[in-house]
Amino acid sequence: MHPGDDTVSRFGATILDAGGLRLTAEEKAFFREADPFGFILFARNVEGPGQLAALCIEMREAVGREALITIDQEGGRVQRLHAPQWREWIPPLDQVERAGAGAARVMYLRYRIIAHELRSLGIDSNCAPLLDVATPWTHPFLRNRCYGESVATVAWIGRAVAQAHLDGGVLPVVKHLPGHGRAQSDSHLELPRVSAAKKALQEVDFAPFRALSDMPLGMTAHLVYEALDAAPATLSAPVMAMIRDEIGFDGLIMSDDISMKALAGDLGDLSRQAIAAGCDVVLHCNGTLDEKRRVAEAAGRMGAVAQARAERALASRHAADEIDIAALEAEVEALSKGAVDG
Repeated sequence: MHPGDDTVSRFGATILDAGGLRLTAEEKAFFREADPFGFILFARNVEGPGQLAALCIEMREAVGREALITIDQEGGRVQRLHAPQWREWIPPLDQVERAGAGAARVMYLRYRIIAHELRSLGIDSNCAPLLDVATPWTHPFLRNRCYGESVATVAWIGRAVAQAHLDGGVLPVVKHLPGHGRAQSDSHLELPRVSAAKKALQEVDFAPFRALSDMPLGMTAHLVYEALDAAPATLSAPVMAMIRDEIGFDGLIMSDDISMKALAGDLGDLSRQAIAAGCDVVLHCNGTLDEKRRVAEAAGRMGAVAQARAERALASRHAADEIDIAALEAEVEALSKGAVDG
């Protein structure tokens, strides 16, 4: 629960993962008890379309409702579904540069196709768009996942990517709040620090998130903004308040993976700190069942405010618009080829 909020929710304040291709009996029992808000999928959970659709059904059956199921399917280095069953994509920044003036349209088409693939499996969320503004010194783990080096480009393409998901019946997750582009180290391995002044952060890093503050779901960044607080954004009440009050984001906010090495400490303590700072949901990935239990116990259940955000997000799911996938693919190829030839 959030501080000062004694309302008990039916959702656990977590998003959790599974260890393999199907749920074990122990996992089913744990998920039934912990009742996570949602689930996230990884490559180890993927064998083929039939198996993956069955796993999604098992996850929802375990909690007894149509829980959110998300995935990282950006394309490029970060995608969990691969050929031959699913389409392979070049890195987002490469796609943007190849498309030139048609970048927003190409990125809309790309993610509308991705949304179609996800929805056909029962996956109803994707951890995209990435609204981090790239810089010449952005760490390689992130740089070619970005959409550009200007606020206008990132916001313009980010809106197209988000709309593609929504049109496909898939909820987008904007990341990494409030902006990861200046990070010069990989937060999977260590804690990045950003020394830029608050004015520069407001004008560049935070701006794309203001432009997409109406989105239903967001994910935090594990990095320190020295101008704002000494604590990492995920664990920082001042940063989380700034996201709500200055950026104006009122969707459900999940932490980035609480087990990443950028955050030091006990998983339970980190989970409690994230919720206390203002995260609505703790995302925990790649841990043992015992670690999942500790995170779920520490995060607790959603309070009334987080519950309202969760329900608004779930209510924004809808059936996908009808599309001609072959026609979309042909348009992607034509726009990309035209930009390259030109």
